[in-house]
Amino acid sequence: MASLRGMQQPELSKKLFKIIKSENHAIGAYESASRERISIASQISDWGEATGDDSISDISDKVGVLLSEMGEQEDLFAQNLEDYRSVLKQIRNTESSVQPSRDNKTKITEEIQKLKYKEPQSTKLVQLEQELVRAEAQNLVAEAQTRQKLKEAYDLHSAAVIERGEKQVLLARHMRRLVQLLDDTPLVPGDVRPAFEHSAQARQVLNDAEEDLREWQPSFDPIPSSATEMGSNLMPASVTGDNSTAEPSVVGGEDVQGQLESPQEKREISGSTMVQGEGYQQQ
Repeated sequence: MASLRGMQQPELSKKLFKIIKSENHAIGAYESASRERISIASQISDWGEATGDDSISDISDKVGVLLSEMGEQEDLFAQNLEDYRSVLKQIRNTESSVQPSRDNKTKITEEIQKLKYKEPQSTKLVQLEQELVRAEAQNLVAEAQTRQKLKEAYDLHSAAVIERGEKQVLLARHMRRLVQLLDDTPLVPGDVRPAFEHSAQARQVLNDAEEDLREWQPSFDPIPSSATEMGSNLMPASVTGDNSTAEPSVVGGEDVQGQLESPQEKREISGSTMVQGEGYQQQ
């Protein structure tokens, strides 16, 4: 049925339909990567415990905790991409809804040209020109919505990528701190490996990672939008004299503006799933 819907849409919305479908596959891949990462985290913890080496067991368990959190961040990234994909759907709906108006504008323009050539004094010209103005106004509304939503979509997308990247780097740096605690000095027959003395430091690494995640804040500036300068009919307020807040506009009988929260309001920093000193627990 999804394929049939795509075939029935105008060309522009059909292209967006394909993009939205492809993004759905990409989001699914990130969700799958999240599950796999969490599973691997459990496996590395189990392996470390099975070695019977206290130092390897302790470090691998805490590495597993960080790996699990990395998996959780992949899932959060997928959720944020879904918000971006929802905005793409709004653009698709706008393109689909306004297409009849575009076709009508082309038809009216052709009729006016023919009438001017055959009957330049016809009274029908005035009527057609009025219809053309209305069609152009509808197209301008749709264009304004498409531009606004395109900026909003990739504001969400880029913000999600930055958040994911910064948090993954944060976790990776703490993981490097952990593995530095593991003594890899070669032993000769008869030597005994000293007892692991860095358990407290290893626990502190997890404390620091959890605190850093909790205190993370976006490091980028919001993308500015001029959409707030539009009047209630989505025409520039400087032209209409309307300084009221823009209301959703209906094109082709469908609400195609549909506001979302700003990226910073929409995204929530995931709560840390870190477990300290109790062994890895799969989420």
